[in-house]
Amino acid sequence: MTTSGQNSSSSSRTPTVAADIMRPALTAVEPNDHLAAASYLMKHVGETALVVVGDVESEQPVGVITEADIVQAVADGKDLGDVRVLAIMTGDPTVISPATSIRAAATTMVSGRFRHLPVVDDDNRLLGIIDSLDVCGALLAFQPLTEGDAWTSR
Repeated sequence: MTTSGQNSSSSSRTPTVAADIMRPALTAVEPNDHLAAASYLMKHVGETALVVVGDVESEQPVGVITEADIVQAVADGKDLGDVRVLAIMTGDPTVISPATSIRAAATTMVSGRFRHLPVVDDDNRLLGIIDSLDVCGALLAFQPLTEGDAWTSR
């Protein structure tokens, strides 16, 4: 796993670090779980990605599975009840710490072409997840749109 960032804490001010915007990882899946179970969990928790952990006890991220991964499996004609998460997950995910700056998280996401980043503690235990919408919202909090910035359709 690749780690970016440092450790810190969050506050109610303008978000500046990952801890300020991360959502708790409400659920995670294991590599041997079926895709059907992963897609069910995504739907019912309203997430577009799940972190794959080596085992529930360690809570250490070993991969990420996204709705796009599941859509690709369906498009390829795979049976979600037969395919395991391990077969389609992105392994060895890049992770960040709670103290990673929003700008550093955005840079990591753009350079790695990621939409989701797991947030881990010093022991590499899963704390939460951020996605591109979280990061965009935080960046907009730094410099809100002005009247001339907004794009409007005609």
